[in-house]
Amino acid sequence: MAVHKLDFDDFDEIDYHLIAIHTTLEDYRLAYFINQKLPINLSKNKVEIQINIKEGETNFSRFYYFDKENAISWNLIQNKNEVIQHKNDNNQNLFSNINLEVSTKVFLLPEFRKVDYFLKIENLEDGTNVTEIQALLNTIESISTAYTVEKYKIKSKNNLIF
Repeated sequence: MAVHKLDFDDFDEIDYHLIAIHTTLEDYRLAYFINQKLPINLSKNKVEIQINIKEGETNFSRFYYFDKENAISWNLIQNKNEVIQHKNDNNQNLFSNINLEVSTKVFLLPEFRKVDYFLKIENLEDGTNVTEIQALLNTIESISTAYTVEKYKIKSKNNLIF
């Protein structure tokens, strides 16, 4: 009987690049400007990224484009969102029976709290330069800054699996 061995180093390889984007734009407007600068066509994905925390669950918007010719996936992902909790105050006082709404900020990647959006590029060929993409993003007037994120700094990598 033959013995088959698996090399787990093949599974640890990360084949995506992540660009952090700081902007005040809404997600659809940012996708529009990115589509104008880059040769892609990001469109709203119906399947949003869902994160569950102790306060509740929230969905992060996602814009997606798949380049069939080069087999490259492009994802524009929201990093900041809110969970709204409804609490009933049952104390017997002047302000009894008041419904309270408590809002909690939630981050897709909590270690990057100041980042508004991420552009995740999967299966990017070695010939394509990520710094060129970053430079094109920085030419968009409403983007404060865009920079590549080092993969070893990402602690919550599981949130990027979708």
